[in-house]
Amino acid sequence: MAEINQGVRETVNSQATHAFTHTLSRAAISALTPIAAVLVALAFGAALLSLNGFNGSDVVTVMVFGSFQDMRSVGEILLKATPLILIGAGLCVAFRCSIWNIGAEGQLYVGAIAATLVGTSIDGLSVWVHAPLVMLAGALAGAAWAGIAGYLKVRFQASEIVTTIMLNYIALILTSYLVTGPMRDASAAYPQSARLVREAWTPRLVTDLRLHIGILVALVLAVGLYIFLRRSSRGFALRVVGLNPHAARYAGMNVARNVMIAICISGAMAGLAGAFEVAGVTRRLYQNISPGYGFEGIAVALLAGNNPLAAILSGGLFATLRSGSEVLQITSQVPQVLVLVIQGIVILSVVAFAKLRDVLRIVA
Repeated sequence: MAEINQGVRETVNSQATHAFTHTLSRAAISALTPIAAVLVALAFGAALLSLNGFNGSDVVTVMVFGSFQDMRSVGEILLKATPLILIGAGLCVAFRCSIWNIGAEGQLYVGAIAATLVGTSIDGLSVWVHAPLVMLAGALAGAAWAGIAGYLKVRFQASEIVTTIMLNYIALILTSYLVTGPMRDASAAYPQSARLVREAWTPRLVTDLRLHIGILVALVLAVGLYIFLRRSSRGFALRVVGLNPHAARYAGMNVARNVMIAICISGAMAGLAGAFEVAGVTRRLYQNISPGYGFEGIAVALLAGNNPLAAILSGGLFATLRSGSEVLQITSQVPQVLVLVIQGIVILSVVAFAKLRDVLRIVA
């Protein structure tokens, strides 16, 4: 009997050790692959600058560390991180459900349009009512715009990749039409809407900086979505549908409903990002209000491994690279084309290492 107990004890200890080692290796893979992706991208960027006659070390000294010169620089990074965290965290939910929402850019623009309508057409409300109303309008508009692609998928089995890309173009053209026509400010020389009333502006965190409370909202929502995916029954259902919709359907889960929930959540987060851009940064709607946050948010989600909590870090990283690119262009006189190529290298590296991470997790 003693020998049997000893054998059972050794087996249990062996299994526990194996489980711990497996968990540790997967955690190491998750932590190290994003770092490797960024290092490889910076190395290629340095080589590209050197080949074009510039100082390759500027990629690190100027593009990375130069972004943290003072509080204003840090504030600008956090300002750029706000829409990236919102969009990235929302896309993590969609991607977990195997819904490839490529339309965050269009959803951002639609959210910005709705926020502008609410911020310019209503007057007399307090800032505690008007500002949240603007945010709500942006989120609902983004969710509704994403819901179009979701409905086409569940009703007609249309590829959400194709439909969301097409909706991007429609949203951008709609924005251009509105700011040059019905919503154009007649007193302005360039196509733009009227300025939002002051009560609709997103309050700033620091008076002397452009940074607003949107960064706090982004952090809270990213944490909330992580808890939603990991700790709620609905989040579990979304993940099961993403892994195997046939098994989910066999288990009694409503696949169509979960698909709609996932894509609408991602659309709402993108729409909210658009509302913050209008109410917190530009204070009016422009034709090109987004520098590509919707597309960059895809890379943020991939780098985060479709983890909304990790999207906070990856969003901050991409915001740093975006701010650093501007500093590199101004300080080192690097042409904008080269800066865009370096940003593209970063995104390609992130996508490649995200795929490598998935392979390594399977092997581990």
